[in-house]
Amino acid sequence: MAMQSTHIIPHLVCEGAADAIEFYKKAFNAEEMMRMPGEDGRIMHAALKIGDSTLMLADAFPEYGGKGPKALNGSPVTLHMYSPDVDAAFQQAVDAGATVRMPVADMFWGDRYGQVTDPFGHHWSIATHIKDMTPEEMMAAMKQQSDCQ
Repeated sequence: MAMQSTHIIPHLVCEGAADAIEFYKKAFNAEEMMRMPGEDGRIMHAALKIGDSTLMLADAFPEYGGKGPKALNGSPVTLHMYSPDVDAAFQQAVDAGATVRMPVADMFWGDRYGQVTDPFGHHWSIATHIKDMTPEEMMAAMKQQSDCQ
């Protein structure tokens, strides 16, 4: 994988990386690029392609400090994915086994947006951009939304 510019590529630790690969294929149309199994059957390294992005993952190796969200009682990180059709992408993830954290709705910043948690404890936000807004318009829309609650 030769890279000519700077990239940030998430590298997830999953309790059950082989199952995670299959889930990401069903939930996000991931394509497996490579997989490197270890001697004990755990995956030492794998790479997937989701859209035009790369996602790396490995099995948990707690004996070396590699723990996933389940061992840590949750994840402080959310992976954000833009999709041409957030509603369809969100439903596909839920149908594949993700749990809803936040239903899809139109947001004050101009995206249609929702959140899921995958079966391995990783949080995903999924969005479609629906309208360009200035920072001032976003602030006004946020205030209007909070006034209505």
